[in-house]
Amino acid sequence: MTGTASPRHASIPIFVPHLGCPRQCSFCDQRAISGAARMPSPVEAAERCREGFASLPARYPVAEIAFFGGSFTAIPRGEMTALLEAVQPFRREPAFGGIRISTRPDAIDREVLALLRGYGVRAIELGAQSLYNSVLEANGRGHTAEQVAEAAKLIREEGFSLGLQMMTGLYQSTPELDWGTGLGLAAMEPDTLRIYPTVVLPGTGLAALMAAGAYRPPGLEETVALCARLLRLFEERGIRVIRLGLHAQEGLAERALGGCFHPALGELCRSRLLLLRMTEALQQQTAETAPVVLVKPRLLSQAVGQRQQNLLALRREWPGLSIRPAEEIEEDFLILYQRKEENREQEVRYAAEGD
Repeated sequence: MTGTASPRHASIPIFVPHLGCPRQCSFCDQRAISGAARMPSPVEAAERCREGFASLPARYPVAEIAFFGGSFTAIPRGEMTALLEAVQPFRREPAFGGIRISTRPDAIDREVLALLRGYGVRAIELGAQSLYNSVLEANGRGHTAEQVAEAAKLIREEGFSLGLQMMTGLYQSTPELDWGTGLGLAAMEPDTLRIYPTVVLPGTGLAALMAAGAYRPPGLEETVALCARLLRLFEERGIRVIRLGLHAQEGLAERALGGCFHPALGELCRSRLLLLRMTEALQQQTAETAPVVLVKPRLLSQAVGQRQQNLLALRREWPGLSIRPAEEIEEDFLILYQRKEENREQEVRYAAEGD
């Protein structure tokens, strides 16, 4: 099983714009943003690392240098190696936890992997987005599902940590196709995974399709329902979901024309997943009195749900149900109820397995 636990780590991000991308995907607005095309200089990259390691919080034992934003291995080779050279001195930092990059599946081969290894790159994330060629083509990705699988295989064979990224709600996709993509990505056994529900931004192909009435992006409820299932799929396979939803960048909510953007999307999806698990557990027993759901204190808000949505939903099926924090339980949650048996009440405990 891949996806083994790793120590908490910080990320020192260095944003690399989409200069390496051969085309503009339907959802990408980078070429519409003034100034976004400027590459960081090697001096700026080194300064970012210097500041990052100097201000590393004590609770993080390690920090990764992360080149994010564009297709790192598709930018001009001289610029790519200059950035990697600039951060080499920081490999001597006691907290150095490797270098992470993100790139396109069609910009990976054994030659570039050998080069990256020499510079201390340990983790590579692939922007897969979908595993259906019809969806990839409709959104201008310029690579195939077969290339995703081949690149993932090469990355694992060459000893790198593999990260995969998927998008839900793309043009010409459906919840069923998105679920199929999730199953396919899980079968590639990545160490980490990011789920990005589609957000429609001005100046993008999706914005034009939406304005023409040719595309309706999924909203919050549809997205939460699907992503809760995807979370369960990946967590059951031991795959860490390290991001769910776009970062809450300044002005993003105001700029979004459609799709699913919520600053606490990950929390909403984990809350929905907990509701599913509690419901399944309650359905396995027949209570004659109101159940009490005991939860770990850190999960109380997720269990109750935003605006008590989970609690109210459970009470519709099990009137009088309550949710309470319990320090002493080892499981994520435990169900306590009374059952009448032979003219006396018998306490029954149902323990739900933790993740």
